[in-house]
Amino acid sequence: MTTTRDTDADEMAGPVTGAEVGGAAERVDSAFRRSALYVALAAASIATFGSLYFSEVRGLEPCALCWYQRILMYPLVAIISIGLLRRDRGVPAYVLPLSVTGIAVATYHYLVQARVIHHSIACERGVPCSGRYIDWFGFVTIPFLALVAFVVISLATSAARSGDWTLVGLPGRPWREVVATIAASLVLIAVLHLLLG
Repeated sequence: MTTTRDTDADEMAGPVTGAEVGGAAERVDSAFRRSALYVALAAASIATFGSLYFSEVRGLEPCALCWYQRILMYPLVAIISIGLLRRDRGVPAYVLPLSVTGIAVATYHYLVQARVIHHSIACERGVPCSGRYIDWFGFVTIPFLALVAFVVISLATSAARSGDWTLVGLPGRPWREVVATIAASLVLIAVLHLLLG
């Protein structure tokens, strides 16, 4: 049952136009583009701290393909952080070669684990690359987590190429935002450690 008050409020508000919806979508897209490198930094930090957690806290020895992924991931934290602090528009050019190569290596490693690819020269000695230290929900393994991180970093960095991300934060160098992003990633890994035991 519609009251007079409800009808009056609806008439005053009017219908939502396509221009208003489009304007809201543009604002969300613009906000994402401006903060995209912080998303990439968070993904790189979580992946870095997560891999160190698996090897240094849980004692899981990385295989050869894990090391290749680490070589591609670890520098991204420093590259993205320095790029943000310097407000360097060239950051995507520095990040994407590493993250896209990381996607290829992580995909290959995941296929080795899934036994789609049965042989890897990189894994002939030492820890077998086909071993699964974790197997959450039947498909989430460490290479899968690395793959997700590399994809997020690549997508976010690509979005930053077309956005004015240099305007994010207060005037000057965004020290607080960069430090807060890295610290939040470290806290997240610590919380997951407490939850997972």
